[in-house]
Amino acid sequence: MSKQQLTVIARILVKAEKRGLAQAELLKLIELTRAEEGCINYDLHQDNENPNLFLFYENWASRELWQKHMGTAHLAAFKVATDGAVEEIVINEMTVIG
Repeated sequence: MSKQQLTVIARILVKAEKRGLAQAELLKLIELTRAEEGCINYDLHQDNENPNLFLFYENWASRELWQKHMGTAHLAAFKVATDGAVEEIVINEMTVIG
């Protein structure tokens, strides 16, 4: 298994009427995730044109450690808390090439 650093872009589109709830739940993930083994950075952004669009820019020491993150209790709690608030989540796993 590769131990190469992994960049993850997670694009989260939320329902306008649930934006406050979704944003609060997204913010809760930051401190917990940054404390995880292998987390290099975990930064939340909100689109300037569409306030319902959020993006996590993440770097992990390895894909294996990111996969461990994907199974954490705080991500499971986020999914429960935001059930019905999220329109779409798109996750891209990326590798630096230059």
